[in-house]
Parts: sequence; C-alpha cells; structure tokens
Amino acid sequence: MSNKYPSKAIAQETLKEAEKLNKGQWVQHAEYVALACKNIAEHCEGLDSEKAYVLGLLHDIGRRVGIVKEKHTIAGYDYCISQGWDDVAKICITHSYSIQDIKSVVGEMDMSKEEYDFIENYLDSIVYDDYDLLVQLCDALALPTGFCLMEQRLVDIARRYGFNQYTLLRWEELFKIKEYFEDKIGSSIYQVLPGAAENTFGLK
Repeated sequence: MSNKYPSKAIAQETLKEAEKLNKGQWVQHAEYVALACKNIAEHCEGLDSEKAYVLGLLHDIGRRVGIVKEKHTIAGYDYCISQGWDDVAKICITHSYSIQDIKSVVGEMDMSKEEYDFIENYLDSIVYDDYDLLVQLCDALALPTGFCLMEQRLVDIARRYGFNQYTLLRWEELFKIKEYFEDKIGSSIYQVLPGAAENTFGLK
C-alpha cells in the first residue's frame, strides 16, 4: 500500500477522532461517500477499491477543525499533508471542484487570502485522475441517510448554498463524470448503490 494514503483501519479511526472534535451529519455522509467509491471502484479496471474507500472516507476530514464552509478543503489538505497522506490531501481540495476553478464553488470562502491563493494555484497546477473524479461523483451520490439519486443531492446542495453562474456548469460536469463511470462499469451506477432510488430523506 502507498504511504500516500492510510489503511482502511487508520482512516476509520481518523474519522472517529474527527467526529469527537466536530459532531455532525458530515460523518455519516463521508461513510456513504466511501461506500459508493468502493462499490463503483470494484467494477472499474485500474482502480483500487480500498484506496477509493479511504479517499472517500476522508474527503471532508477538514471538518475536524469545527463548523466551517469551504475552509474545510484547505484544513483537510493541511492535516493530511502533516500525516504524509498526499493522495488524500489532494482529494480534500479536488472533491469541491468538479470545475477546476476556485471561483466555481457556491459555498462561503471562509479562509485567509493566503489559503485562497494556495487553492487557486494548486488547482491550476494539477491534473485530475480517476480518483478525483470518483470522489466528486460519489460526493454527489450520498446523503447522511444513504445513497441517493444525483439530482437529489444537487438539489440538497442548492437549497443550502444557493446558486451562482457556475451552478449549471458544475451539474453538467458531474453528469459527464457519471456517464464516464457508467461506461467503465457497463451499467448504471445505481446498480451498485443499493437503495439510491428509494432514499428520499435527509434533505436539510
């Protein structure tokens, strides 16, 4: 296993420790994102399902610092870099940017100018791989109560954060990612996400 991400057991313990610091539904959301990543990766040649699970589980680990908005991305990046988990650190930032532009997010930019500039330059300097795309997709398939239709999650986010000029472009990009992985697995992604179509709860 690469030392750029932890084992499944360490990742699970890390999330438990983070929950003690900041309780909230973000933890259950992360657990479902991880399962979605694992389930889809198991059907994709070239993807490691355990790595996918770990990246999904820790994508929001920056929320360990408390109740924050977009600051959770850089907080997660900094924490994971301190642990030597470079692959997870990357995901902590990229999961929020299906459009590779810091201006595309709708959440509050509750961070310093230095942190903002770092993310802006970081996004300009990297190339997304299938793990980045997978976590972006699965982040849009998981509510704290379970798997859901992507449209349901997008409405959930829009209700809480509103819209901006990038909203429809972000949605279009996520549907492209969905189609990309459906081509890889040869079926609808919902075939590997039990109960997704039936989950109509947790929109708050």
